[in-house]
Amino acid sequence: MSNRITIDELKSYLWNSAVFLRTNIDAGAYKQYIFPLLFFKRICDVYDEESQKALEEYGEDIELYPEEELHTFLVPKGHHWNDVREVTEDVGAAIVAAFREIEKANGEKMTGVFGDGAWTNKNRLPDRLLKDLLEHFSSKTLSLANCPEDELGQGYEYLIKQFADDSGHTAQEFYTNRTVVHLMTEMLKPQSGESVYDPTCGSAGMLISCIAYLKAQGKEWRNLHLYGQEINQLTSA
Repeated sequence: MSNRITIDELKSYLWNSAVFLRTNIDAGAYKQYIFPLLFFKRICDVYDEESQKALEEYGEDIELYPEEELHTFLVPKGHHWNDVREVTEDVGAAIVAAFREIEKANGEKMTGVFGDGAWTNKNRLPDRLLKDLLEHFSSKTLSLANCPEDELGQGYEYLIKQFADDSGHTAQEFYTNRTVVHLMTEMLKPQSGESVYDPTCGSAGMLISCIAYLKAQGKEWRNLHLYGQEINQLTSA
């Protein structure tokens, strides 16, 4: 069942996750922990959503289809969000294990996505803190029905800006202002079948805007080829 998340709810939900880290982690390092958990939750919720849709469409014949055909990203058995949520001791180690197994199961497209945060450092991230953080993220379901890609992208960019402001840095390292992005897209006028390349893509807002441009015009967008290059893997994830 869909429980659509508003933009304001999403922003509050994401920013409040940082509250759990304030006394243990420097503001400049928030993104090393919040973003990977956000990706992990999103991947697992979409995986569940796809599983339900496949079951409704194929019924008992679902066993005939390989996982790769049913899911955008694979989530290995025992390493789902819900599995990690049940862990009570060495929570950081369970999180790291899930990250590595998901990266391994999905090959190159997931390499380095979850970063290298010090999840197993119990002095900074004790089990109780991580459990509370997991429970906070568990309060909402980040399926596509509840939170479409473009809206999650807005929430992500908001979080980047908040983290940058809180740590005294600038958010422009990670993304370009949406007004500027929309103007650039209108000037570019991407068309179906074309390729768009952003050599400093940050969080890929420009590339996503090109898809939105075609969708708004009712044009085919699935054959628009997008390419991005970004030196910071955690940002581009």
